[in-house]
Amino acid sequence: MKRDHGWTNPLLRIIVVALVSAGLMAPAYAGPREQAKQIHDRLAGVPPTDAVLTQMEGLISGGNAVGAANVAMDNVNFYNVTLKNFAAPWTNRDQSVFVPLNDYVATVIGMIRDDVPFNTVLSADLTYVGNNGVVASAPSAANNDHYAQLEGNNINLRDQLVSTTQSSIMGIPSSATAGVMTSRAASEAFFIAGTNRAMFRFTLMNHMCNDMEQMHDLKLAPDRIRQDVSRSPGGDSRLFLNNCIGCHNGMDPLAGAFAYYNYNDTTGRLEYTAGTVQPKYFNNDLNFPQGYRTTDDSWENRWRDGQNAYLGFSTSLPGLGNGAKSLGQELGNSEAFAACQVRKVFRAVCLRDPEDAGDRAMVDQLTTDFMTSLGYRMKDVFAQTAVHCMGQ
Repeated sequence: MKRDHGWTNPLLRIIVVALVSAGLMAPAYAGPREQAKQIHDRLAGVPPTDAVLTQMEGLISGGNAVGAANVAMDNVNFYNVTLKNFAAPWTNRDQSVFVPLNDYVATVIGMIRDDVPFNTVLSADLTYVGNNGVVASAPSAANNDHYAQLEGNNINLRDQLVSTTQSSIMGIPSSATAGVMTSRAASEAFFIAGTNRAMFRFTLMNHMCNDMEQMHDLKLAPDRIRQDVSRSPGGDSRLFLNNCIGCHNGMDPLAGAFAYYNYNDTTGRLEYTAGTVQPKYFNNDLNFPQGYRTTDDSWENRWRDGQNAYLGFSTSLPGLGNGAKSLGQELGNSEAFAACQVRKVFRAVCLRDPEDAGDRAMVDQLTTDFMTSLGYRMKDVFAQTAVHCMGQ
């Protein structure tokens, strides 16, 4: 006869739960082997082999849990699955993970694998492609076939991705490259039609962990707000003065950096017109003809002052410039950028947001280390976060 030792008794269940909650009956703690499996599951997304699990267990028992995490990250699924899913939402307006592999995602994977300082992800003349001949289609500025074939053929991205210059693939000057912002995938998603404000907004969301609502500041000067923004929407100027102005007074001076870029849906290519502002910048210019008319690709960061100064922009940079590359450097060297990457990794690895004082202290310290001693190496952020959430 099956014996349940009384566990089906509702009263007994209540008593046990109460004792555990009160700390009078301690729950079982994870040992090194269980911790090793937790680290591997979170980083690679697949169970470890017995040999790998034993190796990781030994490292944890020896006080080198970060070393165990590095073993887990050597699994090909860390690159083909975990990192692919980590970066995929940044490449589309729906922020969906269900998109094909593309040059944006491949570049993020390659930079993390090679310990390329991640603060250059928005400014480097860099892209990652499949090793020569590994798939039939060559990398192209006009289509995504190369990357779709890498994914469709389940190519090992840990071993088969190689770096090259983005300018050589996209056919734009090196000075016009801006990391993943000028990737084909980002161009297709955020430079198509519109007024190029989408590129700025989604970069802010994906790499600074803020949307325009959080940046709303009514106190900044409105002199660089473009002509297409009505100063009296619906005939009521109060809507502009109490709402629209608070986003556009910071965004429009920054989005000027993209004035020479456009994604051509017909050719499937990113266009760069050096010295010539894209016509889209003059859409609806009669809404307020007295507004700012874009004449070049200059930009200015007015969030360095006022309520948004907490974003922590680098004092070693001037806070203004020309073009997307210098804007990417401005954003990538901010404290907000570093904190955003750490929080995104925490969510991806721990499967939750930081919850208590211990979590928050760890995130704060790791953000500081990421900018200093870790040299913006993302693999170290993944490793240390996995150790934090490996279970006690």
